Amino acid sequence: MIPYLARLLDITMNKNVIPSDWKKAIVVAIYKRGDRSLVGNYRPVSLTSVVCKQMEQVIAGYVRKVWKMSGWLYEGQHVFRPGYPWESQIVTVCQDIADSLDEGVRTDATIIEFSKAFDLFSHDRLLTKMAATGVDLRAVVWEKEFL
Repeated sequence: MIPYLARLLDITMNKNVIPSDWKKAIVVAIYKRGDRSLVGNYRPVSLTSVVCKQMEQVIAGYVRKVWKMSGWLYEGQHVFRPGYPWESQIVTVCQDIADSLDEGVRTDATIIEFSKAFDLFSHDRLLTKMAATGVDLRAVVWEKEFL
């Protein structure tokens, strides 16, 4: 299967188009917490093409590799990086606060809720930043089609 998937990725990247079937999704509501009768307590999840998800993982892996090689990723960034779950971010923050308290250093904290942040950011701005970090423009265009 890998040679066929590689050929599909090559075709979609070089023609700057993603098949329309790959963009179709079945949206399922996943319960988060709280009162099950309230719509706000559910998160929509899009079930998309398995092939498209594989292509997305290849592109994401490539982007992470470029960013790692260029030193663009901040080491403190835990979420959305393999091997850096959000739980480790919490442990790191708690350890930093504990170290500051032990050293008698004043510690200020600002807590920001980012649960809806992905819904609010500008795709064009993200794509412009991706291109500026050295990511191959074909991958940027692929992401634009994906988004």
